[in-house]
Amino acid sequence: MGKTADSRAVVLGGSMAGLLAARVLSDHHAEVLLVDRDRLVDTAGPRRGVPHGRHAHGLVGRGQQVLEELFPGLTEDMRAAGAEPGDFGRDCHWYFNGRRIAPVETGLVSIPATRPVLEERVRRRVQAIPTVRFLEEHDILGLEATADRTRITGARVQARAAGGAPRTLDADLVVDTTGRGSRTPVWLEELGYERPEEERIGIDLAYTTRHYRLSRDPLGDGQAIIPAATPGHPRGGLFYRVPGTGDQYELSLTGILGDHPPTDPEGFLEYARSLPVPDIHEAIVDGEPLDDPVMFRYPASVWRHYERLRRFPRGLLVMGDAVCSFNPVYAQGMTVAALEALELRRHLERDPVPRAAAFFRGVATGIKAPWELAAGSDLGYSGVAGRRTPKVRAINAYVAMLQDAAVHDPELSRAFIRVAGLVDPPQALLRPRTFLRVLRARRRTGGGAAMPRARVPAAHH
Repeated sequence: MGKTADSRAVVLGGSMAGLLAARVLSDHHAEVLLVDRDRLVDTAGPRRGVPHGRHAHGLVGRGQQVLEELFPGLTEDMRAAGAEPGDFGRDCHWYFNGRRIAPVETGLVSIPATRPVLEERVRRRVQAIPTVRFLEEHDILGLEATADRTRITGARVQARAAGGAPRTLDADLVVDTTGRGSRTPVWLEELGYERPEEERIGIDLAYTTRHYRLSRDPLGDGQAIIPAATPGHPRGGLFYRVPGTGDQYELSLTGILGDHPPTDPEGFLEYARSLPVPDIHEAIVDGEPLDDPVMFRYPASVWRHYERLRRFPRGLLVMGDAVCSFNPVYAQGMTVAALEALELRRHLERDPVPRAAAFFRGVATGIKAPWELAAGSDLGYSGVAGRRTPKVRAINAYVAMLQDAAVHDPELSRAFIRVAGLVDPPQALLRPRTFLRVLRARRRTGGGAAMPRARVPAAHH
């Protein structure tokens, strides 16, 4: 279906999910208005509305593929910005329990960019679309609806500048991409609808980040050192060269369940020393700190199950973290938002004002696999509250065995990275060939994680 004459879509929130929504909406609506409380245009650094933008971010393999599809040439744009693309399996040094899994070519493109740089490059592309307009520095007050409240007709906003008065933006379609703090559940209640059920996994995670100038490059030909947090070694980190700087590096340390990386310089350095990979501490101990450590806290992963609602007003959709906010250590958020943009595009091709129920069912299908990967992994930590089914216990034990075997088996490294990159489904790790390689490796070493008696299921997603 082509573009509808004189139709307008309003996107609430100008982060990655909002930019991606605006991109696909522009093919089907005569005007797309993107509203955000921050200044967006000509903003290169971290924004107030993206507090985690100061910390290490990852766009996994499938996310890069989708962004390149929606914005052809974006990867080359990133190269021009100093973010030299590499391969996720060859150029990222992945460590689990202090051991690096075997490097391998995966064919998945890794772009070592900071969140502000990536967002700014995408924003430029969206800004260049003639039918997209940014309404910056405006608060979002609420929704407008018909008298019978069955259809959303617009959004109320107010300029943040002194003297700004509330006004209504009429719209055929409103898309909420305002993130974890989304007020759509409250607005639904005010309109006489039920709030969506929420599924929560409390992890009490914190990121603490600091930047350094180093006289010696500890990465060589690599892009990053990534000691992933595991139940055996719950402290993790991501250490990489800041694109375009030459000698500046960013280190984000992570800890869960209250074991947070300190923000005092001595405590931060000591926390880095405690990682099971000594390379990072050795690299920064004599480096020049460029700033003080800054912390970002993330209390819980939350999935709002809009697909379970029996009633929902027409003309309103919700995307991105406003639907599902993932534990950021798994780097799934931006990629899931990109996949949701493709889902939105599929529905727009049938109807410029998609039916919410069908859209949310499609979104939930796309969320299910990454949610089970993240939530299942988090339930591997004994202090994380949640129901541990035999399936969850078996999968966690099996993945630990696979990571152990991947230290010496590049094929297993490739299989794991492709699943973590949301390119292959989780059940790919249970294909007979892969499963047998894991079991043979365990028999050879006589070690690895203990497999519980429960049968490893064929994980249907």
